[in-house]
Amino acid sequence: MMRAQIEVIPCKICGDKSSGVHYGVITCEGCKGFFRRSQSSSVQYSCSRQSNCPIDRASRNRCQSCRLKKCVAQGMSRDAVKFGRMSKRQRDSLFAEVERHRQQQRLQANSVQEPQPLPAYRTGKEPREQSPHLIPPLPPAYPYSVEPELQGCPPEVHPYLECRIGEAQAQSLAYRGSHRRGESNSLSAGRGFDSTRSTPEAILNMSGSEIGFRPFDPESSFFSYPTSLHIEDISASIIRSHRETTQYRPEQLQALRWKVFSREEIHAYQSKSVDEMWQHCAVRLTDAVQYVVEFAKRIPGFRQLCQNDQIALLKSGSMEVVLVRMSRMFNTENNTVFFDGKFAGSELFKSLACGDLLAAVFDFAHNLCVLRLTEQQIAVFTALVLLNADRPCLEDRERVQRVRRDVELALRHILHRDNQESLLHKLYQRVPVLKSLCALHIEKLRWFRQLYPLTVHSLFPPLYKELFGSDTDILTLTSH
Repeated sequence: MMRAQIEVIPCKICGDKSSGVHYGVITCEGCKGFFRRSQSSSVQYSCSRQSNCPIDRASRNRCQSCRLKKCVAQGMSRDAVKFGRMSKRQRDSLFAEVERHRQQQRLQANSVQEPQPLPAYRTGKEPREQSPHLIPPLPPAYPYSVEPELQGCPPEVHPYLECRIGEAQAQSLAYRGSHRRGESNSLSAGRGFDSTRSTPEAILNMSGSEIGFRPFDPESSFFSYPTSLHIEDISASIIRSHRETTQYRPEQLQALRWKVFSREEIHAYQSKSVDEMWQHCAVRLTDAVQYVVEFAKRIPGFRQLCQNDQIALLKSGSMEVVLVRMSRMFNTENNTVFFDGKFAGSELFKSLACGDLLAAVFDFAHNLCVLRLTEQQIAVFTALVLLNADRPCLEDRERVQRVRRDVELALRHILHRDNQESLLHKLYQRVPVLKSLCALHIEKLRWFRQLYPLTVHSLFPPLYKELFGSDTDILTLTSH
């Protein structure tokens, strides 16, 4: 009974479901076994990065050194007493923590089980006011208007928004079979996320369970014609997939909102050489892209595309999705973004020597935050951003357009439900900004590679080089 109560608390090391107190700390079976193996006298671990790798359910197998470091920091020890031998004070403290988790679960069960919206932002911040304790406003650094005039969605999707279920079925009989012609790619065995050797093909062929995500069946989330129930199911599927493939939940980011880097820490980042800082950021960006790849695989209809088109969409669209997701981790109160466990201003990235790119990225994140999108809206918008039938090198644009049409209807459905239809036009206005930011990123990468070709060739993650680094991809992406 006591063990069952303790299992309410997630693993203190990786956040997975715990199985009790092991070596003095509440952990899962995986972290328990890892710590036991690490105590062998012949085992020695080392970190190839900065000894600050994030450890969670998805990343716990990437760095054994940082995982062991977290185990020790949480209090795991071979000499730790068992639960039955704890003092009364220790047991009371544990009981109190169990009760707190139970109370949180009860509150969540009583509330609507949807992701919480992003934290409220102060009103009256457009335009931003100068304040001595904030980072100075960033100058515009890209040749486009923040509010370009764009047309709305294609008119052929409008009937599905207006008709009843039976009418939508009648209008979509031809649509029904066309979705099912392609065969889904099988999820073959492979390695988990590893930014040092993963490629788009390898990640697309991994099953979610192999990389720490809940098992997922792409067929179970794909439907054959756009009825209102179908659109609701697509919306729910995308929202669930977004929730399961984001690196940090809204409540985690909210709790860390004012955890910022000290002057000494900022100076340490600024003291890095250009190539060292580029390599560090390339690894962090690759980590974020890997979550985007897993999210894409769970978008209804994505796995029914041929693998070439899946890879083409990821190569040209994954960075755009990362930038949209970055807005979740942006604090407009002090113009900082979550990076390496704390919130950082643009000055922390000074050694990248990319001031105009950073200014544009921070400005985009701030402007998107002003819209105060909910997690549901961000989820479906990122899916829509990725599924762009105008991407280069697509073999079957018509099929991509059909999948995109479903996602577009899902976004309209959510905005209509939230009584925020006016947001659709504003979201579409952000799309050309995303493309310009990605083109600027490729331009900066080309400049960096001319100066440090060996760093890019030998030290950058293969997935980063595959997505952004080849000459062919750079020419294709910049021209698009």
